Formats: sequence, structure tokens, C-alpha cells
Amino acid sequence: MSFRKDFLWGGAVAAHQLEGGWQEGGKGISIADVMTAGGNGIPRRITDGVLPGENYPNHDAIDFYHHYKEDIAMFAEMGFKAFRTSIAWTRIYPNGDDEEPNEEGLKFYDDMFDTLHKYGIEPVITLQHFEMPYNLAKKYNGFMDKRCIGFFEKFARTVFTRYKGKVHYWMTFNEINNQAASPTDHNLIQEGGVLTTNDNPDNEYMMYQSGINELIASARAVQIGHGIDPENKIGCMIGYNPVYPATCNPKDMMEFTTANHIKYWFIDVHAVGEVPHYLEKYWARKGYQIDISDKEREELRKGKVDYIGFSYYMSFATAWREGNDHYDFSEGTALLDKNSKAVSDVVNNPYLKKTDWGWPIDPLGLRYSLNLLYDKYHLPMMIVENGMGAYDTVEKDGSVNDDYRIAYLRAHIEAMREAVDEDGVDLLGYQMWAPIDIVSASSGEMDKRYGFIYVNKNNAGEGDLSRSKKKSFYWYQKVIATNGEDLG
Repeated sequence: MSFRKDFLWGGAVAAHQLEGGWQEGGKGISIADVMTAGGNGIPRRITDGVLPGENYPNHDAIDFYHHYKEDIAMFAEMGFKAFRTSIAWTRIYPNGDDEEPNEEGLKFYDDMFDTLHKYGIEPVITLQHFEMPYNLAKKYNGFMDKRCIGFFEKFARTVFTRYKGKVHYWMTFNEINNQAASPTDHNLIQEGGVLTTNDNPDNEYMMYQSGINELIASARAVQIGHGIDPENKIGCMIGYNPVYPATCNPKDMMEFTTANHIKYWFIDVHAVGEVPHYLEKYWARKGYQIDISDKEREELRKGKVDYIGFSYYMSFATAWREGNDHYDFSEGTALLDKNSKAVSDVVNNPYLKKTDWGWPIDPLGLRYSLNLLYDKYHLPMMIVENGMGAYDTVEKDGSVNDDYRIAYLRAHIEAMREAVDEDGVDLLGYQMWAPIDIVSASSGEMDKRYGFIYVNKNNAGEGDLSRSKKKSFYWYQKVIATNGEDLG
């Protein structure tokens, strides 16, 4: 058998994209709660608080808050071994800087984890999945203020203590490196909760400073989690979309090297415990005075992660441009713009097809990524997001024949299996995104569907939220039952 006997097959979501109940149980407002609906090619907007007349799809989402027991029962029917989600920070500390945690929020996750364990499903929990308290963004400008390190540390300590014995697999910040590829997203450095504007000349500096502060917070959380329960496995979560050189032209190879420096320096800090040398040199060239003390550098060394969690959706290709002779970071920082369209030195890869949202489909790139990461860091890995957004059609008999989804996932799991079986990669599990239809983080859509389970709700918010099984539901059930051997 290619995969270990305890391989963690399952699915992944984020609290703000499925829970709803945005003001129930004492929950506060998160940055996700002030993001309007967008569309395919239409960016979401950040509003100054929750405003009347605006459409905020995360407020209701798919109401997992009230449906989690039936949804988890369906995951169990598929045979899930694990379920990745996040703890909404504002359910625990509604404002982020509260003195005491919200007991009703803590109790919700107690009940949810108990339900998972009832079916033998292991929770895999992200601490911060684009859900920073809006109060921390407004009052402190998010992780630009080092006081937010302490607030995150307090939040982490609270949930590590409360769920000791119930949760063993943790991750700190979701796709922490996305902010490097596009320093602002909808006028927000999303991972750090930094409110800004897309044309602010200080965005890059703020991305680096807030990013370093997040990494310090992550390192502290790792140490706290290990101290509370030595059995805890605490990982990072990286958005990993490998960048290829467009040709074997040495100039393209240097563009490729620079692009990877831009996007993935966060992994070096998480896994090695040090700020990479090329980044220190870049800061010096740009004149960035990044506030990081010797004590904080030591915390980074002590707070290295136990495993690398990463998402994989696509790959990119990059090529040298005339006039770009220095291969400087500033020549390629925006690998994606706010509409998720390739810009800067990114070029089209003619060998790959694309999804309806323009995302290249590259299954072999997953095997490449697994090899690259394992060769470099020698840490166990977990794929914690992989899937494709698509338009689904409900037939007259209620069925959804999503063969395109099955084909996508089959090809990626085959590549994953080859990485384990032929290349010897140490892989802990596979959490596809997302096992049930949820609100898209990038566009705020419901019609951009990923799930094995169809949720009767559309972009306009119409529908009764009933759940039904797609064709892929039964396919994934078979995949899990055979531990990935039967992909037919």
C-alpha cells in the first residue's frame, strides 16, 4: 500500500466560509464579516464596518453553525479520517483584546469536536484562517502593532488548553505567504489584518513587518502548544503554487529563483527558524527597517513547526522581461493581482488547461511540489487544500454528475501517490477543499462550487440550504475505503 495505514483522508474548510451565525453565541465581527460579495472576475470590497444595504455572504454562509451535526454525519458516511477547519477567533475573543474568553464560543467547538470524535474523525485545526477580529484591524492596524502578537498568543493558549486531548493536529496561520504574492487584497493585507489602500507606497514594507510579527506569533504558539500537550503536532500552512521558469534561458531561471524567494521565504522561517539571507539583503537594499529583536529571532528558532501543511491548486510560469536585469524582488512582487489574474513576470503555460476561473490545472505539479518541499525541509507534510471551483448543474432528478471534479481529484491523488510510493515523501494526509459547497474566499460566491455535497444556495442567497450528495461523494467514499488504491 502506498499510503500509511493511518493516512488522514478528509476535507478542509474555514470557519468564516461555512459557519454563518456571525452574531450568534457572543461572536464578534471579523475582517471576513466586512467583505462584500464579488463574482467571477469581480473583486470583493472591504467596508468600514458592517454597512446597511451591502451583501456580506459570510454572515450566513451555509449555516454550519446549526447544521454541523448532520454535515459531519455525511463526512463520516464518506469515511473521513480527518476534518480540517478553523476556530473563529471572534467566537473566543469577540474583539481580540478582551480580558476573558467567550464561554459560549468555546462550548460550540467542544460540541463540534465531540461530534467528530463520535465518528472517529480527527480534527485538524487552523488558528487564524483570514478571520482576524475587525477590532484589532481598526484599533491596532492588525499585526503592524506588536501588541497583536500577545493577543494571538493569548488566543492560542486558551484553545490549546481548552481542547487538550481533543485536538492533536494544529496549524497557525492559513496561507501566510499569500500576502507576499499580492501585498494587498481588497485594500487589506489579509493575513495580517492590516487595513490599507491598493496604491499605498508602504504596502510592501507593511507586508514584511506584519508578516514577521505573524511569524513571531506563530513561533510563540508552537512553543505554547508543545508545553501544554507534548502530543500536539503543530504545523504551518503555506499556499504553495510552484513557479516554473518559462524556458531554460538562464535569465528565466533567475526570474524563477526570485519568484520563489518572494513567495516562499515564510517556509524558511517556519521550518528553519531563521529569516533567509536573501531577504535580509533585500531589506537592506530597500532601506526597510524591520523591527525584529535578537530575542524575537531566538523565538523563531525555538518555535519551528512539526510539519508543513500546504494548499495546492495550480502552478505558474515566469519569464525574464527586458529591463529587468537585477532580478530584484520589486520586479515580481505581484504574481497575482486582486482579481487573481496573472501579472508582472508571470506568463501563460501553454501545456496546461484552466478552470472556469482561469486557474491552471497541473496535477504533476503536486508531485513536484511534494518532492521540492520534502527534499529541502525534511519534515512530514500534509496536503490541507486541493480542489477546483466549478459550475455544477442539478439535474431534474436532483443528481449532480460532476465527472470533471472526479477527474481533477483523481489526477492529483495519482500524482500524490507517486510522490509517496516512488519518491519516498513522508505524507500525513490529504484534506481536499472543500467537501461541502461553501462561500468562496476570493470571490464571495456560492456558485463557485468545490464540494462532494451540494448546498442549495446560490450567489443571490436563494435556496433552502438543503444538502444532497453529488456523484463525487460516492467516488471519494471508495477512494477512502481503499486507502487511495481504487481511483476508478
